[in-house]
Amino acid sequence: MEAGISSFPPLGQVTQIRGNTIEFFSLLEVDKSRAGDAWEVAVWRSSTDGVWSEKLLQRTRASESPTLLRAPPASRAFLYFRTSFFVSSPLNFTLKFRSGPDHPWRWARDLSGIHDGVVLIEAPQPRSRMGGDLSDIIHGLNPDLRVTAAASQTPHTELWSIEADVDPAVGDQSAYADVDLGTPWGGSLRYFAIIRHGSPWLGPRHSSTSFSLDKDAVVCSFLNHRGKHLVLLGVSGVANVTTLFRSSGAGSVKLHIRNDNGSRSSGLVLAAVGDNFESAIAAVMYHARTVILATRVGHDELSRELQSLSEDVRPEWYENWYDGLGYCTWNGLGQRLSDKKIIKAVEALAKSRINISSLIIDDNWQDIDYRGQDQSQYGWNGFEAEPKTFPLGLKETVLRIRAKHPSIQHVAVWHALLGYWGGISSTGGLAKKYNTVQVNRADSNVNGPITVIAKEDVRRFYDDFYRFLSDCGVDGVKADAQYMLDTWVSAQDRRELTDAYLDAWMISTLRHFSIKAISCMSQAPQILFYQQLPRNRPPLLVRNSTDFYPDVPDSHPWHIFANAYNTLFTQHLNTLPDWDMFQTNHEFAGFHAAARCLSGGPIYITDIPGKHDINIINQMTGPTPRGKTVIFRPSVVGKTIDAYTGYDELSILKIGSYNGRAVTGTPILGVFNISRQSLQELIPLSRFPGVVDSARYVVRAHASGLVTPVVQPSSSNAIIAVSLDTRGYDIFTAFPVTKFDSETNGEVDVANLGLIEKMTGAAAITTSQFELLQTGRVFLDARLKALGVLGVYISSLPDMSIERDFMVTIQGQPIPLRAVSVNTIDNRVLNVDIETAWKKMGLKAGWSNEVEVKVYFDIEYP
Repeated sequence: MEAGISSFPPLGQVTQIRGNTIEFFSLLEVDKSRAGDAWEVAVWRSSTDGVWSEKLLQRTRASESPTLLRAPPASRAFLYFRTSFFVSSPLNFTLKFRSGPDHPWRWARDLSGIHDGVVLIEAPQPRSRMGGDLSDIIHGLNPDLRVTAAASQTPHTELWSIEADVDPAVGDQSAYADVDLGTPWGGSLRYFAIIRHGSPWLGPRHSSTSFSLDKDAVVCSFLNHRGKHLVLLGVSGVANVTTLFRSSGAGSVKLHIRNDNGSRSSGLVLAAVGDNFESAIAAVMYHARTVILATRVGHDELSRELQSLSEDVRPEWYENWYDGLGYCTWNGLGQRLSDKKIIKAVEALAKSRINISSLIIDDNWQDIDYRGQDQSQYGWNGFEAEPKTFPLGLKETVLRIRAKHPSIQHVAVWHALLGYWGGISSTGGLAKKYNTVQVNRADSNVNGPITVIAKEDVRRFYDDFYRFLSDCGVDGVKADAQYMLDTWVSAQDRRELTDAYLDAWMISTLRHFSIKAISCMSQAPQILFYQQLPRNRPPLLVRNSTDFYPDVPDSHPWHIFANAYNTLFTQHLNTLPDWDMFQTNHEFAGFHAAARCLSGGPIYITDIPGKHDINIINQMTGPTPRGKTVIFRPSVVGKTIDAYTGYDELSILKIGSYNGRAVTGTPILGVFNISRQSLQELIPLSRFPGVVDSARYVVRAHASGLVTPVVQPSSSNAIIAVSLDTRGYDIFTAFPVTKFDSETNGEVDVANLGLIEKMTGAAAITTSQFELLQTGRVFLDARLKALGVLGVYISSLPDMSIERDFMVTIQGQPIPLRAVSVNTIDNRVLNVDIETAWKKMGLKAGWSNEVEVKVYFDIEYP
């Protein structure tokens, strides 16, 4: 079997370091029978002078080696090497290795196909040069553009506003302008862009070569050889102007501007430069929100109405809607939907003891006219459900579901923003009740004329429809196909109807359903900025990428990748990203489940009735004391931590998240192999989001249950050695450690590990505090949002006795000692089986829906 080699800094990626000293680590994986050979590893490097040199790495002692949080294969051995060297400028590097001084060197690229790594030095952060010359950054900056320095809301960044003129629309014809901007940095080391992956969706693009886009981009970021990041944001949704980015054949950036206004206007681009990507993109997004709000001055009545409705949104509604497990009918029940199918599916879930709290009745429940050749031409007849497949009506269906399954708190229905895929039936009841207009559309998916509700009746239409749904017992909606507003051929139609539809839908949603709405296929530029960026309304649940396709194998790695990268942009919108439904009885089920748990968004499944993986569901969810099933959403949305690493590069996808307050919370990192071959990487704890350099942590792997020793981010063993097969994944959580000094036993380190059988069980912790009592006992006071197995890390546990040294209470009552045990995988982890104890003790939920757990233990023992 071939050897495997990996390193930190990693091959094939760009790494920014602070200071001028690189601590270089390498992992060599070899056949166990050859572990005793005199293996050598060398780093081969070159700096800006182009001269290459090599340095031999030294074998490390076990105490200084990275940590492997899984059982190593029986036939393999892991050998660790390290060195350090001074750098004064950016460098490229690769690795080579051999089994002894008399054997030939082998190069890492020949073995794995991974290209050279790049190391950049983070320069000291100077004071912002506010008012600096953008032409120093964008070479060949077009002198016809109006460039103005602006005050950035992000520290250590510079910000500019760039405007380009565009002619007025003439009648129904939009005006377009394609304007050269210039070349960022005169040529960048790498770039990253969020493009219009399709009319409804966004998607990422990357390259380490010349800037070249296959589709229009909303935002672009360019990394130069000095570790500086330039982010360009095209602002749309202002005065009916859309501004996007294209590339020229020479690698420069072009602005593509569309004006739907009858007057001369300007396309707007915001540019920010910073020492890291996150600061630079935050600078342009914060300023874009300021720009959008400034243009809404004439919408005072709308703002007041939104504010009034928002004040009625209660915090517990967020938890009810976002934190329960949902079920969607789309993939599970197919497109031939009926009341019988829905009821059968709900009963199958109940029979399998899958306790959903939200049911989404997706497409095909509506009464449509089936005119035309395909679904895109079908129009909507009336509010009531399809009479043949829902013969008793929508209300009776919903009432039956709610009566028989009271745990289902929310029932939502699907509809297209315009009614159906083909709008409104021109001969149906809706067309007779409301004024309509005919519009032409042109899109890669659909073309031709459709009938839609006219501007003057849009608000009344939505108000009537949602009142009908409310009367049927429906309390939420999934409004799909919103991008169709951007497919209309006529500039006048877009100008007159886009804002009218977006405003009417938002107001009616808040009035009738509060926050219980999903905005879908709504990543068109003007919707992103006009509807999703402002914060004068509650956050909106928005689909974050293209669909889950269960029968397309290649779509699954891309789905996770696209969501992780799209969130680099959508994290700054007033939205909660929705990574779409998935099936638990599927070869990629665990892959999708881990990503959904990290996403910070909702989780809903679309299983075929009776086909479920209960193990996967149990890893995502837990029961509350009141019998509801909840998911464990981290408090920070999940996103990639490598902005410039592309989909086709041989790199582990790393999705970072965080739960809790700054400093005292828990950093979380998910790792996913989206390639077609096994991958290895060394990942430092310092790369986990929210890690504090001065803090101490233990890191736990979900897949194996193994826990590291107590480490600080700067220590040599605070590096996780990750090895993943194709479709492999894992979730690592870093738990802050509290130290107590024992007179008899020295230092005792403790940490609350949350619910250890859950993928993101740290998010089950609502409060947690360790305290040393006057009696000399340590006291853990924790509150959890669900039942399960609580894990408590205690460094001295192997020398302790549960009977002698521990007492545990739930809701103030001592629990049976048989519910407390030493973890079978790591003897420094105490298991407290709260769920079993709760049932055995016959406990009932009080006024709170949380579980109060107190663990007392002695650290002074013989």
